[in-house]
Amino acid sequence: MLFSDKSFDVFQAAGLEERMQAIRTEIQPIFQQVGETICPFFTEAFASPYYLHVAQHRRRSVHPPEETWAAFGPNKRGYKMDAHFQIGINREYVFVWLSVIDQPKNQQQIARCWSKRPALFEDLPQDFVLSLDHTHYGYQPIQEWPAALERLSTVKKSELQIGRIYLKQQIADLTMEQLLADYQLLLPLYRHREE
Repeated sequence: MLFSDKSFDVFQAAGLEERMQAIRTEIQPIFQQVGETICPFFTEAFASPYYLHVAQHRRRSVHPPEETWAAFGPNKRGYKMDAHFQIGINREYVFVWLSVIDQPKNQQQIARCWSKRPALFEDLPQDFVLSLDHTHYGYQPIQEWPAALERLSTVKKSELQIGRIYLKQQIADLTMEQLLADYQLLLPLYRHREE
């Protein structure tokens, strides 16, 4: 088990400093542990080095973060410039995503490539979900992927995250083995994001 009920308790810390201290103590060591296994997994899968990026929330000066995450990508300097993998937690659930957020330059290309290969989505487990905005809670069924892809290709500020969520009461189900299995299912989408 990667996370526990105690992991969710960090979001009860009221102030920015208190919550950040709880995140650094309780959550970021888990992200580091995950990175030690997941980065070599992606490095082997794509025959190229992959790097762990742990969210530091440095731009925050007042409001404590409602969620925190780690990302995995091939660029040592950052992860948002292309599709990337994430794991994160908020007060309700842990999310395991393949993410296209913050308008990467190849956003339309990704949408176009995925639109040409519907089986990439149709072959995913039925309990996978989509998120259309990384700044808000909420998700929708994987079956709504056609509209989500259309939006990704036509709306500049649109986003798309694909993966699985683990509600607080399901958190015992998320082991390292399960996390690897979830990412394994997302590899074909990542591989086919380019022509």
